[in-house]
Amino acid sequence: MVRRVVTGEQNGKSVFVSDGPVATTHDYAAVPGFRTTLAWATLQGVAPLPHEGGDPVVSIQSVVPDPHGTRLLVVQFPPDSSLDSADFDPVAAGQEYEAHLPGLAQAFEPDGSGMHRTATVDYDIIVSGELWLELDDGEIRHLKAGDIVIQNGTRHAWRNRGTVPAVMVAVLIGAAKQNGQ
Repeated sequence: MVRRVVTGEQNGKSVFVSDGPVATTHDYAAVPGFRTTLAWATLQGVAPLPHEGGDPVVSIQSVVPDPHGTRLLVVQFPPDSSLDSADFDPVAAGQEYEAHLPGLAQAFEPDGSGMHRTATVDYDIIVSGELWLELDDGEIRHLKAGDIVIQNGTRHAWRNRGTVPAVMVAVLIGAAKQNGQ
């Protein structure tokens, strides 16, 4: 479980507004070992300072931010081999993604390849384990803990070809598409 500590200001003095587990963490029943935590959100770059309390995550309609909005997402990827199980139900997995990753789930291509594209600049930090980033031309990069990817709205897929879960922290910054892409 991700612990989130939020600061703010009251009466002109810095204070801790909240400290505890993030309520928007979901462990996926249809994809054992897959977990997402939407830890924070700003709307169209509006982050009134100082923060006076409240949880901006509970009211968002999409994991993908509008231009200049942001999202902080923590994702645990199980090994890809977990999807090879005879018990794996891709329809149930898709329904769970749509329920807990609105906006992002719709960005995935329907062929089950994991390929997707969002109108965001993403700062992706591999925290633990290993991931493989695949681009649409089939080129792949192997990533380890401590590696950072700057994802500039390109078509891609994340793979965990390892044997242990991998954790990535992603900061999504909404951007405007150019040239109708």
